[in-house]
Amino acid sequence: MNYERKVDSMDSLAGTQSYYEEADNRRKRTRLIVAIVLIALALAATWYAFSSSKSGAAGGEGAAGGPGAASVPSITVVIPGRQSVEATISTNGTIAARREMPVGVAGEGGQVVRVLVEPGQWVNAGQPLAIIDRSVQAQQAASLAASIRVAQADANLAQAELERAEALVSRGFISKADMDRKRATRDAANARVRVAQAQYAEAQARNGRLNIVAPAAGLVLTRGVEPGQIVGAGSGVLFRMARGGEMELLAQMAEADLQRVRVGTRATINPVGTNLQIAGQVWQVSPVINPDTRQGMVRIAVPYSTSLRPGGFADARLVSGSDEAPLLPESAVQSGPEGNYVLVVDGKDTIQRRVVKVGTVTDDGVSIASGLTGNERVVVLAGAFLNVGDKVKPVVQKSTQ
Repeated sequence: MNYERKVDSMDSLAGTQSYYEEADNRRKRTRLIVAIVLIALALAATWYAFSSSKSGAAGGEGAAGGPGAASVPSITVVIPGRQSVEATISTNGTIAARREMPVGVAGEGGQVVRVLVEPGQWVNAGQPLAIIDRSVQAQQAASLAASIRVAQADANLAQAELERAEALVSRGFISKADMDRKRATRDAANARVRVAQAQYAEAQARNGRLNIVAPAAGLVLTRGVEPGQIVGAGSGVLFRMARGGEMELLAQMAEADLQRVRVGTRATINPVGTNLQIAGQVWQVSPVINPDTRQGMVRIAVPYSTSLRPGGFADARLVSGSDEAPLLPESAVQSGPEGNYVLVVDGKDTIQRRVVKVGTVTDDGVSIASGLTGNERVVVLAGAFLNVGDKVKPVVQKSTQ
């Protein structure tokens, strides 16, 4: 009885195990079928998309009448024509005083008592810049003034004696020889008065030259003297001034550019570190060229401005005339190993490269000195993405004029 029950249990366990194995096999088959179906659907979708794109391209080619017509890009072009463009020359240089005046000791000098000005101050002609001690010279002048009074008293006495002698000469009390001597005495006394006056005037003039004064109206640039300093004829330059505050830009220019500049040429000066645009004018062009640098000096007169400091640096733009030339946007001009070039659209609507020489660059655009006549269709944008021979659809915009 027990044996039979054990056999039945083993049969039941074997049946359960086979059941689970069969269920697991069914699940594997189901997953495999699903995967196959998904792969088939993906392949079908890919084939359908490829067939649709191919038929669409074929239809597009038929509608346009030629291969590749659907991929032709629209490109903006401009016909620049020829416009009046100012010919400008860009340069730079150093700012300096146009007429610098070194001021030193004009008189005999002495000890400086006071200095009345500082660099950057405006002064008038004859205005004292420094005061020199004149205590000794003042006493000498007073002594000479007193000698004038002494000489004048002698002259008055001689004149009085002459007048009395003239009253007596008619009575025979005074001889003519005595009269001659009295006249000579009177004349000598008057001469001594004039000598004393001249000596006093000389002393006054010397004393007037003791102080250091401005020779003309202008701007004080430097100061090289302090109170207590002993100065004299050998002291050198004590002050430097810019006459009238006038400045200039000393610009070195290439020989070719120098040929285009004339006296009176207008210029715009931009001091470094500022946004100022100061109007100037060329007042001198160097008659010689430096054989080492092949450059010459151009001196541009500039009116006074607080932003201009001698020794500073500035940029300049000179207007050397005007010319007729095509004017393009800066985006139309490209650079390559052969230099500057533009892309033009020819009569067959294909891209061609044209080497050009750039002229003046202004806020309105870039003038073309050579390489274009002005009637070409020039690509404005996207030049870097086009190649020579590409087919395009040009869209003309207004010129930069």
